[in-house]
Amino acid sequence: MEQENLTLTISEAAKILGISRSLCYEAARTGQLPVLKFGRRLVVPRYAFEEMLKEAGAYSKLIDPDNK
Repeated sequence: MEQENLTLTISEAAKILGISRSLCYEAARTGQLPVLKFGRRLVVPRYAFEEMLKEAGAYSKLIDPDNK
């Protein structure tokens, strides 16, 4: 049984959101994207990311793109 990581990289979050890495880093810097900082590394907590998308009403569209 494979366990999902508890965090996403900035690149993974950018890909899911359909934005560039640099825009994703900018969103992290301005507080629009929830991140944890470990030294110089930024990671996006998966739970906070999913909750952010649910609040925006975008989560169900990511899981089921045909859901309108």
